[in-house]
Amino acid sequence: MTLVEDVKASVQRVSGWRRPSVEQLARLVQSPRIAAFRFRDDGFIPNSPLWPVVVYRSAVKLPRSLDPAAVWEALFESNGWGDTWRNGIYDYLHYHSQIHEVLGIARGSATVRLGGNKGRIVKFKAGDAVVIPAGTGHQCLSASRTFLVVGAYPPNGTYDECGPTVEEHDRNVKVVRKIGRPRKDPMFGSDGPLRKTWKSRKA
Repeated sequence: MTLVEDVKASVQRVSGWRRPSVEQLARLVQSPRIAAFRFRDDGFIPNSPLWPVVVYRSAVKLPRSLDPAAVWEALFESNGWGDTWRNGIYDYLHYHSQIHEVLGIARGSATVRLGGNKGRIVKFKAGDAVVIPAGTGHQCLSASRTFLVVGAYPPNGTYDECGPTVEEHDRNVKVVRKIGRPRKDPMFGSDGPLRKTWKSRKA
């Protein structure tokens, strides 16, 4: 599926096929229900000491006339979040120590554990999104056959992948604290819910 989706994404960027225009994109974004979850350092997963995970319920409409993955890509890119990819969510526990991540659900549904083994289990469906701050554990526990995610990253930071070990935890716990707040919400820009929820660097 990943190879097929990669080809689709390349074709759509060049041709605009089933990719929303700027005017269409503005009509697809809707006021989501917002939930925020904080997770403590558990000795294996540092989690973010500064900011919570932010979940957006029904953030966008995904009409059949458009490719739902292309809708998420266009939306994230319009707000400065790039390096987009299409895939699922890894079924093993991991985190990114040097960058925040946004995941937009394009198709299907999944059950995801956020915050590590002592974290919270959250169900996602198409149209939902989640911003995962640097250091915060995430893992897909189960997913529908059609499940497809679009991921993206803010312009500042470096992608890495870390596992739930004491060694990596101890090496990264101070790194996580240094990752700055993004200038824009990946869906709603400068005045979006993320900027309002992540107000300061105070732990």
